[in-house]
Amino acid sequence: MLEIRHLKTLHALRESDSLVEAAERLHLTQSALSHQFKELESQLGLPLFVRKTKPVRFTSAGLRLLQLADSLLPQLRSAERDLARLSGGTAGRLHMAIECHSCFQWLMPTIDQFRDAWPEVELDLASGFSFAPLPALARGDLDLVVTSDPVELPGITYVPLFTYEALLAVANQHPLAGKAYIVAEDLARETLITYPVERDRLDIFTRFLEPADVEPAQIRTAEMTMMMMQLVASGRGVCCLPNWALHEYSSRGYVTAKRLGEKSLYATLYAGIRTDMLDAPFMRDFLLTAKDTSFATLEGVSAARG
Repeated sequence: MLEIRHLKTLHALRESDSLVEAAERLHLTQSALSHQFKELESQLGLPLFVRKTKPVRFTSAGLRLLQLADSLLPQLRSAERDLARLSGGTAGRLHMAIECHSCFQWLMPTIDQFRDAWPEVELDLASGFSFAPLPALARGDLDLVVTSDPVELPGITYVPLFTYEALLAVANQHPLAGKAYIVAEDLARETLITYPVERDRLDIFTRFLEPADVEPAQIRTAEMTMMMMQLVASGRGVCCLPNWALHEYSSRGYVTAKRLGEKSLYATLYAGIRTDMLDAPFMRDFLLTAKDTSFATLEGVSAARG
């Protein structure tokens, strides 16, 4: 018998492109997820997707069920929201700040969808670039902070949203463009372009350059990603960006994206929340919406590691 969980697992497989990542998103083991698919295929008498293909290639039967999932799952989420309102907890406040210049790409659609679903919740968004948002969260001035640098604070819980790869953008004609990957020493002669934030909040420094005791030749700041890309493309420097922010430019051949280190540099984005708000229906829904939106709109992100 076809169940909602089957549609959810099929939907997760499409969004994550592998059984491993789909299992992580659903908090299942890979063997449990494989068993669930085999069970459903046995009941239907039809295969749903072709094994060992990346990206996953779905059969006609799988595509038909995905159509059903696309139609039914949003209705289910809407009904769950309505039931949450009926049981109380519809009103509240969600004041948030972000410590990520590139996050607007997925956060704004999330906020738009959330605002439509929870019109009674007072919603406000601030940039966390000019003040310290995590202490403000602990004081109660904020309700949620999007950060890649969680700091242990009393009463604060960090919910992982997704994992991404940090990449180095270089000009197409740059000598580094021909390397398989970048090592810290490669940046000793380069101008590093960053957002105008403290270096202890930038992974390129804390997790790549400083452990190798390497300092770039120069540091230059730019407010906007587009400005950074223009500087890189014209040979004025290099910069480190999340893969989803860089993909728009590298896929068009505007700049070249390179891995940082032989094993690559990965980071996880978190939502910092006051622990007493974790069970608020509108907060749970916001986190689910944020994860769904990021997986649907961002290139190269995966289920949070660890």
